[in-house]
Amino acid sequence: MSATRTVELEGHIIDSGRMQQCFTAVMELGGSFEVEEFDVGKNEDEASYCRLAVSADDQATLQGILHELHQNGAVLRNPPNVTLEPAPADQVVPPGFYSTTNHPTEVRYEDEWIPVEHIEMDCALVVEPEGGPDGEPRAYTKVLNAIDEGDLVATDESGIRVKPPERPRGSDGPFGFMQGGISAERPSESTIRQVAEEVAETKSNGGNVLVVAGPAVIHSGAGDALAELVREGYVDAISAGNGFATHDLERSIYGTSLGMDVETLEHPRKGHKHHIWSISEVIRAGGIEAAVESGVITEGVMYECVRNDVPYVLAGSIRDDGPLPDTITDAVEAQDAIREQAREADLVLMLATLLHSVAVGNCLPSTTKTVCVDINPATVTQLLDRGSAQAVGMVTDIGTFVPTLAEFVLENEA
Repeated sequence: MSATRTVELEGHIIDSGRMQQCFTAVMELGGSFEVEEFDVGKNEDEASYCRLAVSADDQATLQGILHELHQNGAVLRNPPNVTLEPAPADQVVPPGFYSTTNHPTEVRYEDEWIPVEHIEMDCALVVEPEGGPDGEPRAYTKVLNAIDEGDLVATDESGIRVKPPERPRGSDGPFGFMQGGISAERPSESTIRQVAEEVAETKSNGGNVLVVAGPAVIHSGAGDALAELVREGYVDAISAGNGFATHDLERSIYGTSLGMDVETLEHPRKGHKHHIWSISEVIRAGGIEAAVESGVITEGVMYECVRNDVPYVLAGSIRDDGPLPDTITDAVEAQDAIREQAREADLVLMLATLLHSVAVGNCLPSTTKTVCVDINPATVTQLLDRGSAQAVGMVTDIGTFVPTLAEFVLENEA
């Protein structure tokens, strides 16, 4: 016996490709559809509307199709209230719990749509009936290890709607130039200039710029430019690892990065020991801030972060030498620290780091503008594959990108 449900799509569903994606999903998953109503927006500010009757041979197939349509912003017509079940124990969610996307989300509770706070992919969705400041219902995401016994967890996506972000309709604006995914063939200078304009605009509007940086930033000689951006107030937070900070500190103490002089490309005698000696000096001083205050560290990105009260999160890994006293070695604690940074960010620059880019990307809502720069296109591809669809990528040498970015940002200031 066939099963049928009616869904609705609204917004810029034609030029964003969402309508086509929904049509394709229905057919590829073994269903069929009939367009019952279709209203096309007459101008770029007017939304379009489409109502579809979606059918499948059985309820299970239909449910799979509806799940896919939900990811693309389709909503059941006359949706029911969300189904909530209490968590049976700490860190245990009910079977079939709703796993969130990173798109703006609302949940239907007591016949009202409630916005979901702290939106993030791959989380549970929790509703507190009287959790708001005035006793009103509140909905928010929780990572699985933060679930408490008794939390009311959503288990039915039919009472939930998501809104994937719309891409810019034209080529104007700072992010319009980067429509079309990843490419090494775009004109680098004009692209970097537009990223610089976005950084400057974000700051002029009181926004927050988060930089996610890998060790290659220092090793390529771009550390001075990033330090200048921090000093001049264009970076509000740094997310990195033990390696990035160690290279930066080594550069201040010995003038090398991983034993190499980044100016002459020479390898001084015993240079291969500089990074571990640097870690030792910082440990002896009592940490990065203490090393700056005592004069052990006199320049660099970490120096400017301390001097200008720019917060940083150094997330550790199994590979870390030392590690530095400031490095967070507990993975869950590091995730929580990164999550707090991500919630504050309006623009994220991911610079030459695969693991940290993916880690931060997992915590970002899809409304946060994100630029990922790496010489390896696979880095940007993996970020997109993980679900950070809002990220736009530039394939270029980080040693060229960061100094040029700093030049253009400071040029806008002049």
